[in-house]
Amino acid sequence: MEFAKNLIAEELIAFEKKFADAVKSQTPLLDRIMKYIIKRKGKQLRPMFVFLCAKLHGEVNESTYRAAALVELLHTATLVHDDVVDESLERRGFFSINALWKNKIAVLVGDYLLSKGLLLSTSGEDFKHLHILSEAVKQMSEGELLQIEKARKLNLKEDVYFEIIRSKTASLLSSACSVGAWSTSKDEKITEMMRLFGEKVGIAFQIKDDLFDYGKEDIGKPTGNDIKEKKLTLPLIYTLNKIDKATRREMIYIIKNENKNPKKVGFVLDKVISCGGISYANEKMIAYRDEALSILHEFPEGEVRKGIEELVRYTTDRKY
Repeated sequence: MEFAKNLIAEELIAFEKKFADAVKSQTPLLDRIMKYIIKRKGKQLRPMFVFLCAKLHGEVNESTYRAAALVELLHTATLVHDDVVDESLERRGFFSINALWKNKIAVLVGDYLLSKGLLLSTSGEDFKHLHILSEAVKQMSEGELLQIEKARKLNLKEDVYFEIIRSKTASLLSSACSVGAWSTSKDEKITEMMRLFGEKVGIAFQIKDDLFDYGKEDIGKPTGNDIKEKKLTLPLIYTLNKIDKATRREMIYIIKNENKNPKKVGFVLDKVISCGGISYANEKMIAYRDEALSILHEFPEGEVRKGIEELVRYTTDRKY
């Protein structure tokens, strides 16, 4: 995705400084934690989508920078809270906030990041940004709770799975695309098109994550991890709906009761692969990616559109 990065290289450099300024605190402990978070940031895909979608429809401005910062603040807050909920001690190969400073501080850090996002938007009177991102956070919470509810019964249907990932994962990426577009176009129709574009990219992105659980590459995520956490992902859902009742019962028993046994987890993984769950999920992922590209191609051809397309293809072709 180097071409895409080069198109917004100056914007990303300026954004990093603005984001660091946005999270500064007069409380020494909080400021130390913020510096830890900034040093261990991820690939920044969402801010990249904000800037590129903004550039597709106009000139990047201060409203765009605030939109990118808001997206990153909310994204970081949800990750911090997720690590507490999941009792995860690692994030991107480093210790999580709750691992280093315990749950109470991690929850307060997440709350701080959310509040900074609200203040950033209201101070710049970016009420449309705030509305779009607030809807995304609501959907993310609903998606997470729906997943928890359904995981208890292990009878997840494909339509419910897509409802969960549309809310839990795709909503934030779709909001990044829509706030970016709004910051330069102020056009409701364009903003809605970019929201739908981002949603389809987000769904493809999550299916790719599902597929990593069945891969052999070193991605910082153990193979079979989703099964160990009793998460029903698309390859597994497809397989459970295709196999005979006896094998289905055996697989469900393993997921519920023997999900820490490497041999048993391996049995489930092998069944998913042999029953075509991987190829089915891959086909769905490509279909969503292509639907996103068809929306993108409704806008004029140019370097920025080419950069966005490269970023879209990265979400499905990435190795980690």
